[in-house]
Amino acid sequence: MNLPGATETMRYRAYGPRHLSEIASRFSLDAEFLRNAQLVCRVIPFRVNEYVLSEMIDWDAVPDDPMFQMLFPQPGMLSDADVQRLEEAVADGKRAERDTVRQIQARLNPHPSGQREFNVPLLGGESTSGLQHKYRETILYFPQQGQTCHAYCTYCFRWAQFVGDSEIRFAAVEPSQLVAYLADHPEVEDVLVTGGDPMMMSTERLREHIEPLLSVPTVRCIRIGTKALAYWPYRFVDDEDADDLLRLFERVIDSGRNLAVMAHVSHGRELGTDVVREAVSRLRATGALIFCQAPLVARVNDAPSVWSDMWRAQLAMGALPYYMFVERDTGPHDYFKVPLSDAVAIFQTAYSSLPGLARTVRGPVMSTTPGKIVIDGVEQSPDGRFFRMRFLQARNAGLVGRPFRAPFSEHASWLSEIGPLTADTPDDIAKAVRSAGESQ
Repeated sequence: MNLPGATETMRYRAYGPRHLSEIASRFSLDAEFLRNAQLVCRVIPFRVNEYVLSEMIDWDAVPDDPMFQMLFPQPGMLSDADVQRLEEAVADGKRAERDTVRQIQARLNPHPSGQREFNVPLLGGESTSGLQHKYRETILYFPQQGQTCHAYCTYCFRWAQFVGDSEIRFAAVEPSQLVAYLADHPEVEDVLVTGGDPMMMSTERLREHIEPLLSVPTVRCIRIGTKALAYWPYRFVDDEDADDLLRLFERVIDSGRNLAVMAHVSHGRELGTDVVREAVSRLRATGALIFCQAPLVARVNDAPSVWSDMWRAQLAMGALPYYMFVERDTGPHDYFKVPLSDAVAIFQTAYSSLPGLARTVRGPVMSTTPGKIVIDGVEQSPDGRFFRMRFLQARNAGLVGRPFRAPFSEHASWLSEIGPLTADTPDDIAKAVRSAGESQ
């Protein structure tokens, strides 16, 4: 493989809650912000690194800068009552603080859309570790060593992976259960290695999880879910084992399988550095496919121009725009949520301005308990206004592609906040939605 030359090297250094004072002093963040951030990050995981601090944030635009909103704990992410409870608990000592933090986290819906209740598969009658199987053809795999990230998004729906509580964390020590499960389920063609971020692992460690999949003939695609292109693109450029990583990707492709990098890209600024452009070039040189996806979140990317510019930038780099997700009902959802009516308008305005090759993107999409539901638009009929919806994926594959209507709402930001489905909804769709508790 002929690899492009590397850009100037930056050493990876992570900063966590104990570094907040240092960061506040360095970038002139005021004392009130620091006090609040130190409280909030007891509940919502916080991690940044030197690259995102120096390259991603416009410090002259703080606190409104979208990347600052996405990376740093903000006032309003927790309720005033919870902030007061935390202050009192911290004053009462470590045990009171720990108990209060866990109580608040438990109320923030740490595993939305039935991940623990419905997605964990059985092998030999026993629950598996670090696997989720929601859709027939695809299984999610959570390697234990990849359950962290180079930096954390404050809106992340997988925040429960990062809080240090093993009871609410998905993690597999090694891939034997996955391989055995795949042998019993030949319908699974697609393995999504996710986290956290698998790109936190060394190449040698990642190889231990990936190579056994190459012995399973029914696996046709291996996907890697990652935010590394945005938060640490050096992983693909000049980390000490970056070349070995790309050769591992080449081996997957040479085996006759697809290797897809599912890149989490939330804002166009994440694509604007020389090193990320080089990282994308090196990935594409292996034959890997790159798909880009992210949720629509208030204060970060809730404007059509942000999305249309970002999708164009992705296309220009040779990456495929894939999904605009609706922010899930977990963590600081009230802070980041965008009404579904606004989400439809933002998506349609951005989409309508795209060239044809960028119209691979789908949205806005809710990852609900019964499946992925896209809102195709708003329709006006003699009996009222409705969201026009459709399953893109579903636990029950028979629901995929079939449209249905839900009452229009200006304020609802999730399926559970919409009124009853219309009387003409097919029984199996209505049952799936009702049984999941998403809509009454």
